[in-house]
Amino acid sequence: MGFRGLWWLLAVSATAAPTAAPITIHLCGDSTMAKGGGGASGQPTEGWGEYLKYSFGSDYVVHNAAIGGRSARSFTREGRFDAVADVVQPGDWVVIEFGHNDGGSLSTDNGRTDCPGAEDETCQTTYDGVAETVLTYPAYYKNAAKLFLGKGAKVILDSPTPNNICETGTCVDDVSRFDYYAWHAAAELDSPDVYHVPHKEYAVQVMQNLGPDTVNANYPNDHTHTGPYMANVMAGAFVLGLKCGTTDLGKAVINSTESLTTSYYGPCIPQNSSIPI
Repeated sequence: MGFRGLWWLLAVSATAAPTAAPITIHLCGDSTMAKGGGGASGQPTEGWGEYLKYSFGSDYVVHNAAIGGRSARSFTREGRFDAVADVVQPGDWVVIEFGHNDGGSLSTDNGRTDCPGAEDETCQTTYDGVAETVLTYPAYYKNAAKLFLGKGAKVILDSPTPNNICETGTCVDDVSRFDYYAWHAAAELDSPDVYHVPHKEYAVQVMQNLGPDTVNANYPNDHTHTGPYMANVMAGAFVLGLKCGTTDLGKAVINSTESLTTSYYGPCIPQNSSIPI
């Protein structure tokens, strides 16, 4: 190639359109999602958020901002939603999943418990010597979603994964008020950019299919924190919920629906058609 040919090649390379930056999936949650899984002793644990990246191609990256011991309330109070919003770019996705630390009583406030209710009820408490107005779980979800919508992101409001439903030797069903609250928050926002994934329902289904021996062997320390194998299973349950829904994020999953539904994950679960998933 002569000099003129080389010059032309360099010029074309210099003016070529830059490669688009990958879309980020931001994860906000507790130890069941977080890196390390919250395991402080005994056998190693892991959070399901660490395995989500394997279901997406190179045009997506996962930012796991989940941290152990947090609720929707404490994640808000500590400014952790704000910190994620500071790095969110238009077109990103944010997955919000809390519930394991949101129960309890405000009479002995641990800084995590939400105000009871499904709407805009408030409770007054003092935590760590500071007066605090405590909101409901759905209110914290909705406020966080609005924050991210304002940044141009799309939001998925999850129901929380269950504790070990097989620890008695029989894998039972598991339903809590937080399942409804997460769905309800998405419904009330009524936005085309807010979705609900019934993560718990898909997690219960796969745990029942796996059976107590496999499930119990992969909760190494307690009935909440998963070992690596079960964390990967929980990630797969979330991915199946995405694939069975209507979001563009679900369409971007590189696992085929057939590979999930014909394995131990089980079929798609019918959902309320008025709420996007």
